Amino acid sequence: CPSAVGIIESVAKDFFDTDVTMDILDMSKEEERTGKKEHVVFLVVQKSHRQMRRAKPNRLQDNQDIQRDQEALEAAFLRMKEKYLSVSVCPVKKSHWEIVRSIVMFGKGHLVNTFVPVYPERLWIEQKTFCNAFPFHIVFDESLRVKQAGVNIQKYVPGLQTQKIRLDEYFSIIHPQVTFNIFSICKFINSQFVLKARRERMPEAWKSQPALKLRGQMIWMESVGCMIYMCSPKLRSLQELEERKMHLSDIAPHDTTRDLILLNQQRLAEIELSNQLERKKEELRVLSKHLAIEKKKTETLLYAMLPEHVANQLKEGKKVAAGEFETCTILFSDVVTFTNICAACHPIQIVKMLNSMYSKFDRLTNVHEVYKVETIGDAYMVVGGVPVPIGSHAQRVANFALGMRISAKEVMNPITGEPIQIRVGIHTGPVLAGVVGDKMPRYCLFGDTVNTASRMESHGLPDKVHLSPTAYSALENQGFEIIERGEIEVKGKGKMTTYFLIRNLHASEDEIMGRPQSLPDRKGASAQGNQDRRAVAIMRYEDSEQPPAMSDKADGDPCPCEQWTKRTSVSPGDRPLCVDLQASQRLRHVSLRSSGPPLSSFLVVGCDQQAH
Repeated sequence: CPSAVGIIESVAKDFFDTDVTMDILDMSKEEERTGKKEHVVFLVVQKSHRQMRRAKPNRLQDNQDIQRDQEALEAAFLRMKEKYLSVSVCPVKKSHWEIVRSIVMFGKGHLVNTFVPVYPERLWIEQKTFCNAFPFHIVFDESLRVKQAGVNIQKYVPGLQTQKIRLDEYFSIIHPQVTFNIFSICKFINSQFVLKARRERMPEAWKSQPALKLRGQMIWMESVGCMIYMCSPKLRSLQELEERKMHLSDIAPHDTTRDLILLNQQRLAEIELSNQLERKKEELRVLSKHLAIEKKKTETLLYAMLPEHVANQLKEGKKVAAGEFETCTILFSDVVTFTNICAACHPIQIVKMLNSMYSKFDRLTNVHEVYKVETIGDAYMVVGGVPVPIGSHAQRVANFALGMRISAKEVMNPITGEPIQIRVGIHTGPVLAGVVGDKMPRYCLFGDTVNTASRMESHGLPDKVHLSPTAYSALENQGFEIIERGEIEVKGKGKMTTYFLIRNLHASEDEIMGRPQSLPDRKGASAQGNQDRRAVAIMRYEDSEQPPAMSDKADGDPCPCEQWTKRTSVSPGDRPLCVDLQASQRLRHVSLRSSGPPLSSFLVVGCDQQAH
């Protein structure tokens, strides 16, 4: 406030060439829902030039000084008039202070004094009309005695109809927070006043509803020594209007409260509409999420029955053209003495046995990434290199066959309680593949390669993987142990020299089966974390995604697998695990996926160093 006083005094001196003094009479603070406000009452006194001059010894000297000041004032006015009202050819840009001062000082005296209002000799309005035109107004004297009130204030505050009542008996001042007396009201005459009806003065039936609030301006009428409070109800919506048992017609037509209520009601309606749209949007989002989940389930089921690209073409309503594959590897398998087992068991036992066996085989298809074509009874058919051609199709099917033989030992014969035995036949050659049928379409393989693979299975031996000559050629020198069976007579094919697949020389049983295995701890990890850390080994083949090439390890350099780990986006908590893959010719990379808490990721890189 002192700084504001100094600024105003400086502006008056500099701008209007006059001296003023400002004194702070009162300061108060209040806090309403709109925020904090501060009220300051100033006393501004203008000093005339006569008061500023020193007292002269005689009246003659005073008259001369007055005349001299008058002449100087007229001369200064003429100079300002020429300066600010003259129009030059090349006008010079004036400052904002000069422009405003030229406008204010134009003519004789200030602009505020140029207008002289005209008042009638008497008011041409009767008391009844005035009280109806301004239904919310109160006239009270210096002692707060109510002299006059609008018709609607009398309606909603019945006590105002009583003669000689005090205004503070029925109302309290909410804003500004001052004492309810005429002196405080006059001090804050320029503020908006908010009055609240006292609940204890209301009728019993009205005490349950919210109290009436009025807001308006106080105007002092000097001639009659009374204050008039021109006000209107403090309402913001039709709901508040209804809560106070009021009607829109109770508010004067010229009162902006009507527009405020209607506009706010429109805004509330728009907000409600926006909220409804947000709720609908959220519902659609949830439905879309559920739809996406159901769509994923449907696609998973569809992709389990058909290759993904074939299923996508069928979903789009397109015809799937048959495709010719120059080379692929087909596997057939069946259960030894399956007919005898069916004859001696209940059907549910057969179903449980086949379901257990096929579930294990289906998991192996994911481990070795081969495609399951179909099952017919106890026969199980898979293919490698179809529908996506891949170079390592023979190795994949061979490892899958070894896994089938291991998995079959975990399925029990319901008659004997012994593990079942299976025959497996593998053949490599060209095929034609395509979708057959419109209802329950299946992706089928055609060609002599299918017949030959079926013959390898039917002419095989229990618990053996029977290979055709072409399958042997594809697996030769690929890290598998294969023995020759010899020349046999194959139905429809004549004499053929066939082979038996024994084992994979460079892959353990866990790697072939994709079983969980515990990983050794490095660099002093906790024993508890070591017990919870398990991983699933998955076979990788030469045509799988390979890690970047690694440079040879020099003396004192870190392990190549650690160098490769630093060059790739591996999390800081992930640690490389080195395995000796030096003897392998085809199997170059094994990756480990985490299974079991806590979630961890491990990287296993083929390392050619003797130390690993």
